Amino acid sequence: MASLNPLQGALGRRRAAHLLRRASFRYTRTRVDELANLTAAEAADMLLQTAPLQLEQPVYAAKGAAPVTWINPPQPPSTPLPGEDDDLKWYVIGWWLNEALHDPGAGHRMEFFFHQYLAVTPNAGTSMTFFDYLMLLRWGALGNFKKLVTKMVLDNGMLEYIDNNKNFANNPNLNYAREFFELHTIGAGPVAGPDDYTHYTEHDIQQAARVLTGFGNARRHQYQDPETGIPAGRAYPQSHDFGVKTFSARFNNATIQPPSNDAAGMYAELEALVDMVFAQEETARNFCRRLYRYLVGRDMDNEIENDVIAPLAQTFRAENFEIKPVVKQLLTSEHFYDADDASDADENVGAIIRSPLDLVLQTLSFFNVPIPDPKTKTQEHYEIFWRDGIQWRLLDWAGMFLFYPPDVAGYPAYYQEPDRQRQFFNTATVIARYKWPEMLITGTHAWGPGAQEPLGTRFDFAAWLRDSGVVSEPGNSAVLVQELLLYLYPEESDLDRFDYFHDEILLDGLPAAAWTNIWLDYLSTGNDSEVSIPLRRLFNALLYAPEYQVY
Repeated sequence: MASLNPLQGALGRRRAAHLLRRASFRYTRTRVDELANLTAAEAADMLLQTAPLQLEQPVYAAKGAAPVTWINPPQPPSTPLPGEDDDLKWYVIGWWLNEALHDPGAGHRMEFFFHQYLAVTPNAGTSMTFFDYLMLLRWGALGNFKKLVTKMVLDNGMLEYIDNNKNFANNPNLNYAREFFELHTIGAGPVAGPDDYTHYTEHDIQQAARVLTGFGNARRHQYQDPETGIPAGRAYPQSHDFGVKTFSARFNNATIQPPSNDAAGMYAELEALVDMVFAQEETARNFCRRLYRYLVGRDMDNEIENDVIAPLAQTFRAENFEIKPVVKQLLTSEHFYDADDASDADENVGAIIRSPLDLVLQTLSFFNVPIPDPKTKTQEHYEIFWRDGIQWRLLDWAGMFLFYPPDVAGYPAYYQEPDRQRQFFNTATVIARYKWPEMLITGTHAWGPGAQEPLGTRFDFAAWLRDSGVVSEPGNSAVLVQELLLYLYPEESDLDRFDYFHDEILLDGLPAAAWTNIWLDYLSTGNDSEVSIPLRRLFNALLYAPEYQVY
């Protein structure tokens, strides 16, 4: 029986590592050891705090020019941009990636969850519009889901992306209303009849589209949402249908009628629509299923539905759709840690294939790979490293066109049955994943056309072992391998796996004393020519291993 009962006692290393891998993009030994001494509830509380940003917004610099900002404060459209807007969009994405890398908590992890849930691409507007969308995700990711969904209706990027800026009383557009039901809130169930999707009908889509008429884009410098302070779209009463909207029996034939024929009446109708949909139990269940698959695992049977999803949904509704309580209940549960049955190593720990995004950010953070400074090496940071190296060279080839999902439903690996995240590990995507350690060690793109182009950084394994303190005794080959295996992989390696990495990969037939001598020579001379060869073999093998592809 799956159990949401709170896990008791200190987490310990294994469970702390599991929590950190699932809840944060920033994974380090120091953080694991810190969480290991806490209870699940204490650790979750720590992770569910919104961390401050490294930079409030991206900076841009043409070659030789001083870095400048261009997004905030909002400028009139006549204000010249410092570069081509299509280039500036990559700077916004690079900024988000760098913030996610340095976020010690769950904030950016949850932002990406909601990007998948409420997808918008940078092409839906300007670089500034996309930045506003990301800031709205940040505002709502650990806040109130009901509010976030309502605010997203008026996000300038969303208005453009799903065509609600083309939804007028005399020419209704159903696109946003359809996705509001199917993707953003209650979800479609099995087809129950003609134009009947179990949880709503085609008639309900038509009525919701009428509620949503007249909401359109607004200029950033002229209008910001009064609650969030983020530029947003607004109501245009002259384009709104102020008639009575009557919904189907799926919503108990509810009616929505504006209290006044003005902008205030439009906002009241929008709130009424959201209230009507969130009053349905299935809206909470749909959210909890998606959260479960994101944080716990893709498999869901009747036991999970009854013992996990139903009580999570009850909590969600009781807490008025506040996100933190339901996330905390899940992350502190016995079920999350595989502690609700006789075996704690057979279901959830190590059960998810790492997305390319997880692979990149958790590798960079664990090994503390140096990143070019965005303020002093602006082009190297945004263009050479994050855009050319990470986004184009790795993430795209590994099957995740970050922030450019193929359709409004998001990335297929998160929703498409039956494979789901297995799509991140197939013959089309695996090559980039396996070239990742070589890219870091060589400091180049490492493979295919443009292989020798600079990555923008290079990982020095020997210097990291010497200086970081992550491995307590780098000169002891057994300690070196054992501690890396303990922290890099979700489960403890057996003796055969240890022998493989220790005897075959690191030592390659040499006695352990030989490694100690090589290491001591490196410490005394600073010459890494001897240690770099076995360490490169070890780094590649550790990151190639099947155990590193899951978490």
